[in-house]
Amino acid sequence: MSHAHDPRHAPERYCSQCGGRLDAATPPRCTACGRKCWQDPKVAACCIVEREGRLLLLRRGIEPSIGLWTLPGGYVDRGETVHGAAARETLEETGLAVQPGALVGVYSYPGVPVAVVVYAARSEAGEARALDETLEVRWVAPDELPWGELAFPSTGHALEDYLGSRERRAPVR
Repeated sequence: MSHAHDPRHAPERYCSQCGGRLDAATPPRCTACGRKCWQDPKVAACCIVEREGRLLLLRRGIEPSIGLWTLPGGYVDRGETVHGAAARETLEETGLAVQPGALVGVYSYPGVPVAVVVYAARSEAGEARALDETLEVRWVAPDELPWGELAFPSTGHALEDYLGSRERRAPVR
């Protein structure tokens, strides 16, 4: 996910302890109380759901990257497992209950405050539909993926990794 220009991910400017202004050091220090204020990354969790050879994509209904395609997923809440967040976010955005399985990969980029964890997931029943923060859902064959319309670099990298590992596991005929 590329949130480099998303104002919700701008560096903190004030101390969460006393409200004093932070300096420009790394890590920033409060100019009032002297406390170091670590600015840790956010973690997002996503699922690549495959059914009958097709992959589930959703069109984002919120910024950043509104209208572009991505995987179901979102932020991990404090105290929640990454695995559980991937399942919860997929359910909230598509209505599908999924079982996250193998780790596809972890994606992070310089200057981007979000690390993205992607799992392969199974959903055996139910119809995907556009719900929270989603404009549209679509099951897409690998050769129909909208590579030029993906919301984030991590989406493309995860799909490439998933498809590559799937091909390596495919039986030889």
